[in-house]
Amino acid sequence: METQGIKYTGSKREILPVLLELIKPLKVKTVLDGFSGTTRVSQALKQAGYTVYANDIADWSKVFGECYLLNRKPANYYLPLINHLNNLPGKYGWFSENYGGEPNGGSAIQKDGRKRIWQLHNTKKLDAIREEIDKIAKGEIEKSVLLTSLIIAMDKVDSSVGHQVSYLKKWAPRAYNTMKMEVPRLIIDDKQHQVYQKDIFDLVNDIEVDLAYYDPPYGSSNELMPPSRVRYASYYHIWKTISLNDRPKLVGVANRREDVGDTISGSIFEEFRKNDEGQYIVIEAIEKLIKNTPAKYVVLSYNNNGRATFQAIEDILKNLKKKISIIEMDYKKNVMATITRTTNEWINDSNGRNREYLFLVQKNGKAEPIDEINVEKIDIRNLPSVNQQKLTF
Repeated sequence: METQGIKYTGSKREILPVLLELIKPLKVKTVLDGFSGTTRVSQALKQAGYTVYANDIADWSKVFGECYLLNRKPANYYLPLINHLNNLPGKYGWFSENYGGEPNGGSAIQKDGRKRIWQLHNTKKLDAIREEIDKIAKGEIEKSVLLTSLIIAMDKVDSSVGHQVSYLKKWAPRAYNTMKMEVPRLIIDDKQHQVYQKDIFDLVNDIEVDLAYYDPPYGSSNELMPPSRVRYASYYHIWKTISLNDRPKLVGVANRREDVGDTISGSIFEEFRKNDEGQYIVIEAIEKLIKNTPAKYVVLSYNNNGRATFQAIEDILKNLKKKISIIEMDYKKNVMATITRTTNEWINDSNGRNREYLFLVQKNGKAEPIDEINVEKIDIRNLPSVNQQKLTF
C-alpha cells in the first residue's frame, strides 16, 4: 500500500501494516484520524475501504487531507496543470529573500551569517509557482492538490535533517537538484470523507465514528531537550506559509513565523510541565481524550520518546476497565533522535531503539476489572509480513 508524505517527525509509514491488521477484525466503517499530520494513516485507511475523517490544526495538513481524501478528479486532469507550473521561469520573490541561498562552494551559510534551507534556483521556482497556483486553481480542493505537489517537491530538495527549526551548515546533496512537481498519488472513491481543522477536544463533541485513531504530538522525555524544540508548528512553519501564502512576520535565525512561537502554538500534548499532583499534564490530556471520544474503539499510538510513559498510559487504560490490547513495535530511531542543550547539534543515535505502541481500547464493552494486560511484541525491522504474526485481538 503506497502513501505519500514529507519528512516528518513521528511518521507512521512503517507501522501502517500493523495498524491496518489490528483494526481489520473490528468490522468498523468510519474512522477518525484525530492528528492526521501528513495524512499517511488517512491515506492508508481510505485505500483499505474505510470512510475517513481526518483532523489536524495545521494548515498544511488540511491541504494534504483535501488532496488525498476529498479530491474526485483523476490524475490526467492535473497533469497539464503540473506541467505548466514546472515550466514557469523562476523569479526572485519573498521566499527567495527569506529562504534561498547561494551554493557558496558547499556552504549553506550566507553573507548575513545565516543558513538557508534551499538554494536560490529552487526558491525562485517556488516564488513563481506559488503565485501562479492562486491564479489557476479552480476551487479549494484543486488548489490543495497543487499545493501538496509543490510541498512534496520542495521537501525533496531541502537542506535539513527533516524539520525547519535549524538548517544544515553544508548543503545537502539533494539541495543541488532542481525541484520538480509531480501529480500526487490520488485515491479516488465515492465515500463521503471529511477533513477538519479543529482542536481535537472540540471535534469529539461534534462527531461520532466507529473507531478513533490518535497519534498526538509528543512532549519529549529527554530532560536535556528544551521544550521549544518539540513544537510541531515550529518544525513545519514553512509548509504553513506555502499553504497560506501570507508572508508573515519572521523571527529567529531560521526565519520562523512569529505565530509559531512556543507560547503561542504549542499543543497540550506537547506539554512538559506537571500538575499540582506531580503528574505530567499530557497524561491528563490523553485520559480526557479517550474518555470523551464517542467511538466503539479507540487506538492510541504512542512512542517511548514521549513525555507520557508506557506505564502511565497503561494505568490510564486499566482505570477505564475496558477490554484492551497492546502492540509494542521496535525499530531504529529516526535521524531526529536527540538534541543536547550543550552542543545544540542533532545526534543520530543509530544504536538507539524506537518503541512504538498501539493501544486498542474497546470503549463500548462491559466494564470489568483489569489486573494485567498482555503486550504483543513485533520487531518492525525484521517484519516480512504482519500477516505472519499471531495477533491476539
